[in-house]
Amino acid sequence: MTIIFALIYTYIINSQLPFKILVSILLVISLAWLIMKNTKKSPNDEFNDTKINKLVLLDYDGESLKEWYIQGIPSMLIGKSSPGHEVDIDLSDVEYASLISKEHAVLNYSSGSWFIEDLESENGVGIKRLNESTPQKIQSDKPSEVHFGDMIYLANTRILVK
Repeated sequence: MTIIFALIYTYIINSQLPFKILVSILLVISLAWLIMKNTKKSPNDEFNDTKINKLVLLDYDGESLKEWYIQGIPSMLIGKSSPGHEVDIDLSDVEYASLISKEHAVLNYSSGSWFIEDLESENGVGIKRLNESTPQKIQSDKPSEVHFGDMIYLANTRILVK
């Protein structure tokens, strides 16, 4: 409200041209600073397309079978749903469902990053990093950070992190 009164005084009531010019320059500088401040990216946001938004279940040929949008969700249980027991990412109908545990893994969002944790599954969890050629098995009960482009392996089931 104060700004509105200041602008009314400057441009309507006040008749001094140098004062109007000075206020105009200050307004332009202030607006430019606000725009730059609000559009500045943090070091973790180099590319907007590297933010993890979804998980994609892939078939043997790399074709998408299912997608789960995970943005804004703090935690997702991965496994097989059954009557009286639901999971967030249900793999009960995948080709290798017999190798997936009822509660196979959990995906948690913490401090701006996603972490996957093997819940002592029989066949384990692996992660193949974007620039690596082979997946690395993660230890049970030790969260491992996942990044955009990583491939999560739950037994023989592949889930792409996008």
